[in-house]
Amino acid sequence: MADHKAGGIVKKGHEEGLNMATSLQEFELLLGLLPLADVIEVGYVKETGYMWIVQKKKVEHEFKKISKLVSYDTEIIGFIQKSKIKKLKGVKATELMLWPPVSEITADNSTTGKIYFKSLAGITKTFPC
Repeated sequence: MADHKAGGIVKKGHEEGLNMATSLQEFELLLGLLPLADVIEVGYVKETGYMWIVQKKKVEHEFKKISKLVSYDTEIIGFIQKSKIKKLKGVKATELMLWPPVSEITADNSTTGKIYFKSLAGITKTFPC
């Protein structure tokens, strides 16, 4: 994992980390998609799209519009590109009393106005943005 971080831009602390995370909105992902609390570090490698977020504690957030509880681990990693985060780790969403890991998020704001969540367990869910 350390080799993925080579050459990355790193911001430490909650305020700088949040500023860095919101600057990644150029990728057209929804603000609030990765709720952050007590951020320790946020990093991004422009050449590969690798990004990471480290928080002091695990965060659970309920998206009321879609009635979905999502858990964000202390470390979230993935590869970010326009409208998508691939190979995502550290995010889980409740599904029939289970917590399957979310491996990919795709935001299709422009054409359908939907967001897609894909899990390693083969579960794919679509929700309005």
